[in-house]
Amino acid sequence: MNLTKSITAIMLFGVTHAVLANNPDGFKRFSVSAGWLHVMPQGKANPFNINTAVKKGTVSTVGSISEGAFVNSLDPDYISADPDSGASFNAKNLIQELVDLGALNGLGISDVDGNILATESGSAVVNGLDSWQAGGTGLEANNVDTLGLTFNYYLNDNVSLQFIGGIPPKVDIRGKGVITAPLSGHATPTGTSGVLFPNGLGLKQDVPITNLENKSKVATVRAWTPALEAQYQFGKSGVNKFRPYIGAGLMYAYYNDIKLNSEIRSDLEAAGHMIQNVLDNKAGAALDGKVSSGVMHVDVDAEDAIAPIVTAGFTYDLNDHWYGVASVSYAKLNNKTTINVVNKSTGQQLIHATTKIDIDPLITYLGVGYRF
Repeated sequence: MNLTKSITAIMLFGVTHAVLANNPDGFKRFSVSAGWLHVMPQGKANPFNINTAVKKGTVSTVGSISEGAFVNSLDPDYISADPDSGASFNAKNLIQELVDLGALNGLGISDVDGNILATESGSAVVNGLDSWQAGGTGLEANNVDTLGLTFNYYLNDNVSLQFIGGIPPKVDIRGKGVITAPLSGHATPTGTSGVLFPNGLGLKQDVPITNLENKSKVATVRAWTPALEAQYQFGKSGVNKFRPYIGAGLMYAYYNDIKLNSEIRSDLEAAGHMIQNVLDNKAGAALDGKVSSGVMHVDVDAEDAIAPIVTAGFTYDLNDHWYGVASVSYAKLNNKTTINVVNKSTGQQLIHATTKIDIDPLITYLGVGYRF
């Protein structure tokens, strides 16, 4: 038993000697703190870039289409010519007048319910839906509060490595602007309509897709943003109670549990049906917002990101172990968000939209720590 005690005493002496040898000033090697973490994103929204499966120059049969949707799709500046006199006129204005007078049915162009007949609507060359940038749109992150945690390992009395974490908060994402699809092209009517407009009709319409900014939030996402910094703390342990510090390092951002606003999801599903209808040779049904042959699925994904982070702060010793801490940090953080609309029936991707979210958070931290 005495031998065991002697061996234990020798081991403890060896460990103590090793620690003191690496820590000649007797400062505490580790510290932890917990407190209030307030995140204030500073970035601005960037426009969505959108691609669809309707390539430039796609020819689609129009089929039956309501008079209102037909008129809305026409280019307001398209000038046509009378086939007999050669006199020029604004095609959209003339057709609108005929609709207002209820004359299209009398001419055999529409039915009694106000729908242009499939035998009259002909076909259309569709442009503008293959790729575009939705100017004035984008996503921004809201402010968020959570419990912050830090862990420091001191290499010496002034230099430490700090791990910054906390409870991953749910972040509300707000939207900017209205997304529209810039439809353009040329329609070639048939039957009586083809006689009235032998040169066809110009198409031009910003088709509404979804309003991002009239919702309280576009989505919510859980954000995991741990950071690792090298820090330099001024002053000396046991001498200076107030010790400012600076730090620099890297933040890693991971996002999951993304929940899209139900109204926006519904709008995107409707946009998917619009694209599928054009591909199914039902351009009229597309402009009337009718359900297509497909089953729509909306998928949202936010890419992981790594960003530089810098910090300035201070600690104030309450006693030999406990201290208060306050800091402010800035991270140059952004990520790419992708929204895909897929026809589950065929697996075809109908809409692919991306945007960059500039988060660039300013982070304040106020906490209490313990050294050991």
